[in-house]
Amino acid sequence: MRTSLPTPALRQARAHLLSHGQCLPGLVSESLARSWQRSLAAGLTPTARVAPIDHFHSNTLRHTLAANHALLAHSRPVMEYLFEQVRDSQSVVALADRKGVLMHTLGSVDFLGRAERVALACGASWHENDRGTNAIGTALVEASPVEIHGSEHFLERNGFLTCAAAPIVSATGELLGILDVSGDQRGGHPHTLGLVSTAARMIENRLVVAECRRSIRLHLHAQPEGIGTVAEGIVAVSEDGWVVGANRAAMACLGLVASDLGAIRLEQVLDCNTERLLSHQVRRPGQALPLRTHKGEIYAQVSVDAALVRTVPKAVSAPASADVGDALARLDSGDARWRAAADKARKVLDKPIAILIQGESGVGKELFARAIHDSGPRKAGPFVAVNCAALPENLIEAELFGYVAGAFSGARKEGSAGRLREAHGGTLFLDEIGDMPLGLQTRLLRVLQERSVTPIGSGKALPVDFSLVCATHAKLRQAMEEGRFRSDLYYRINGLTLVLPPLRERTDFEALTQQLLASFQPQRPVFLASEVFARLSRHAWPGNIRQYASVLRTACAMLGPDESCIQWGHLCEDLLEELQAVPDAPAAPSTSSHNLQALSQSTIAAALEVNRGNVTRAAKSLGISRQTLYRKLDEARSRRTH
Repeated sequence: MRTSLPTPALRQARAHLLSHGQCLPGLVSESLARSWQRSLAAGLTPTARVAPIDHFHSNTLRHTLAANHALLAHSRPVMEYLFEQVRDSQSVVALADRKGVLMHTLGSVDFLGRAERVALACGASWHENDRGTNAIGTALVEASPVEIHGSEHFLERNGFLTCAAAPIVSATGELLGILDVSGDQRGGHPHTLGLVSTAARMIENRLVVAECRRSIRLHLHAQPEGIGTVAEGIVAVSEDGWVVGANRAAMACLGLVASDLGAIRLEQVLDCNTERLLSHQVRRPGQALPLRTHKGEIYAQVSVDAALVRTVPKAVSAPASADVGDALARLDSGDARWRAAADKARKVLDKPIAILIQGESGVGKELFARAIHDSGPRKAGPFVAVNCAALPENLIEAELFGYVAGAFSGARKEGSAGRLREAHGGTLFLDEIGDMPLGLQTRLLRVLQERSVTPIGSGKALPVDFSLVCATHAKLRQAMEEGRFRSDLYYRINGLTLVLPPLRERTDFEALTQQLLASFQPQRPVFLASEVFARLSRHAWPGNIRQYASVLRTACAMLGPDESCIQWGHLCEDLLEELQAVPDAPAAPSTSSHNLQALSQSTIAAALEVNRGNVTRAAKSLGISRQTLYRKLDEARSRRTH
């Protein structure tokens, strides 16, 4: 928006606006004319006395900072870098929210008078309605980079400033805030706007990666060497092939608009699908893949968390009651008890009810909790997992509640927000909560009651808003009776209890095996030899799914390039010893018996003995359902009583 008009000419243009309600055509740029007219419509006049700056109330500002936690976290490092570039120009780097309220400033204010220093403090509004034409407010309205120099400001009292600002948008095209550099108009530099725009793109790229960490990401550029630079395009794709997010470079490259996100498939803009991308990532990780768009050739590098992106076998269908995009449904491989827990969880996803997940170590409590988060209304927010058993007792308080600078010896100089505040707007998952020390249980209870947290070394309570999911393998009722767990905290976190079955009791062992193998080897079909599968299905699996997944992952790694069947030789030696120590399923008794009922009864008794009374595993070894086995046991008892 820089103009070559001298100050007297600009004053004359504003005078014409005040007299006639519009600017002379061609005298100033169209965007500047629009901003001046909006300022006039807001009731402002260039020479009028300006009311004192109306700062946000401290509580309102705290809410604003909390609501923009992710934007602030990703902007601060970039702002520090930006300030280093303009340090010698007597400038201030500022970040404003989507309403034009300053949230963070950095830099030199020596060139400012007292009133101007107040105007550039956190909590001050630079919306056009409050401050007239200025870079922050005008960039908000125009939704594009803006530079306002000297007398281009609508209010004459701001004429000593030169300001350059650029919008920051989310992965879905939502305007999040404004990045600005303001300084003395005598020291303005022609490259400042370009520098601010580049810094805003850096922030956007960091946000896109953070927001879309649960998606398949493509990093795009016309040249493979351009991938990883600030100029790269970033596209987020769901597991089933929908484009769900993108930065502005990718939008321009693929010819997309914000309304296309979530409504257009990857194949419609690139000559590939998710299967090809995942296969390429496995075979050639980190190598750029040449693709074609409607504009020509482009290079893409795939970024994906293999543990989160699963290829669900076609033979395993999602429950009919679940939405196909439901993250819980994508984990469902057919076990009735697991599915019942998922169905209960769905009923409280949009309600302020804490969930307590119980189950043995390794049954997938954190994976289940993450699926609850991804299936609910807060899925766009953060999922913050804290293992209460893994943190040293002397560090868990600082880790959870955060601390201010200098709160204790060894504290980081910038302080720490803490995991509770990091979960604001999303889900907090407290794993093994039964191992939390009693003193911290009291502080956590206060946070849950008051919905606010006070960092260590601070006297100010900060608001927090998150869904709470806890998990434990311990018997909390027993711990409560023994005085190791607070009863009031237990009833606070136990809004809905869900119990996940251990692997040895699940009825979907085969489907779960297929699902795990497909996630480890998406580029080719892999299966277990029948005798290996039979023995694995009868194993007790004390480490549950975590242990079984580790076994299969290692076995897949042991496969040769032309092998697809996992044999005994692909398994670890220690597991082989455990498997060989367990007898095979009982063979049928000798047919010399003439009593068919006695034959059936002895076979069932042998199966139960081998499987240590576990009905599910006994039924599986006999090749019948649990219901059939229960019926036969009832028939045997009935015969004995008669």
